[in-house]
Amino acid sequence: MHQVLEESYVAVSSTPLASNRGTRFAKSSLLWVVVTALALRLAVMAFLVPEQLDSFRDHWRFGYEAGRVARSIALGQGFSSPLYEVTGPTAWFTPLFPYLLAGVFKIFGIYSRASALVMLGLNCLLSALTCIPVFFIARRSFGDRAARWAGWLWAFFPYGIYFPAERIWETWLATLLLCLIFLLALKLAESPSLSSWAGYGLLWAIAALNSPVALTVLPFLTGWICYRLAQQRRAWFVPGVVSAAVFVAVVTPWFVRNYETFHQFVPFRDTLGLELHVGNNGDTSHWHPNAAGPWHDDAEYAEYKQMGELGYMARKKQEAVQFISGHPGEFAWMTLRRVGYLWTGFWSFSRNYLQQEPLDLANIPFLTGFTVLALLGLRRAFQNDASSAMPYALVLFFFPVVYYVTHPEVYYLRPLDPIIAILAASWMQSRRRNPVESETAGVEPLETVDFERVQA
Repeated sequence: MHQVLEESYVAVSSTPLASNRGTRFAKSSLLWVVVTALALRLAVMAFLVPEQLDSFRDHWRFGYEAGRVARSIALGQGFSSPLYEVTGPTAWFTPLFPYLLAGVFKIFGIYSRASALVMLGLNCLLSALTCIPVFFIARRSFGDRAARWAGWLWAFFPYGIYFPAERIWETWLATLLLCLIFLLALKLAESPSLSSWAGYGLLWAIAALNSPVALTVLPFLTGWICYRLAQQRRAWFVPGVVSAAVFVAVVTPWFVRNYETFHQFVPFRDTLGLELHVGNNGDTSHWHPNAAGPWHDDAEYAEYKQMGELGYMARKKQEAVQFISGHPGEFAWMTLRRVGYLWTGFWSFSRNYLQQEPLDLANIPFLTGFTVLALLGLRRAFQNDASSAMPYALVLFFFPVVYYVTHPEVYYLRPLDPIIAILAASWMQSRRRNPVESETAGVEPLETVDFERVQA
């Protein structure tokens, strides 16, 4: 009895101190983390702005297809023409990012230096603000010390610094949204409310209208929340229906637009057939061979214009499916190569490939190292609490699945980088505990103290 009371006293008295330290950090130091992260990103941006202003193919590198659609919107031509000429309405993208970019074009000029500065600056800001959910996710899962490590690690994370300043794309809005969804999911599993469930559905809808690949995580993360609530005998079905209703209500107008435009059901985007063809056409020299689509191959572009967008996409899907069914062994091998590339950065050491991708030699050890650190952090999380570690595993496993069967890009896995940083930070800080933390590491937090056991 005396021992139980003594252990409970340590738990009750030490937890508020840790909480106060976390609160002080959140109120003061977290601001400096964000400011530092933003300063680093803007400093790198200053060197990369000229890439966006390259006049190659009428400023193709300024947003690529998204830039073309945004230009069409800004010119009053509607959501259309994702490539080099006026080709009519498109569902190449979901609407959020192209309309955001179009708004910048309307105010600051199409393909102007001012627009490049605004968009890259916005990318940098979104990446820097991601420090905030990174900190709170890590604190909720692993404690204050891990939260501090994770916040600073994301501030200095090379991918989070370089890529926002290198490409005008939806990636960094997608990254922030995925972090906010993940944080809200952790909250819903512990303290749900109807308004939080509605916000959860709204965030998913916004994320889907920005980058629908995130939806690969939706059923599994939501299933984990419902499972946790069912364990606690809390309501989950009706709130889940409310969340789903909000999601459907927000995305339905885009579905209606696509149906009215193309006279057939087009959920979110129409490019799956092309993406599948790019990675499954027999050309394994690169993870994105130039001749596999209409971007850099004149014959493919002519076919796109002749057949129209939906016809072209259907044709590419048919070709990819035929290749996969005729070469199942090669498809399996290519899938393994794509998995390896996304998590290690390795595709090939051939001279021709490295001439195209000279940074791979430096990227391979960095990406592989952080993958290992994240896996170590995930293993430690499962050892401590398998149920609480499960959402991390679900996101890491399911988010990239579509890229395993289609094709990868360097920036495709970037929305997972904050989760990787959190897991890596949780493992690294656990190896550097100070003596006081080590003595109290196994003590139950205040909210989990068994007071019935104490009274006994």
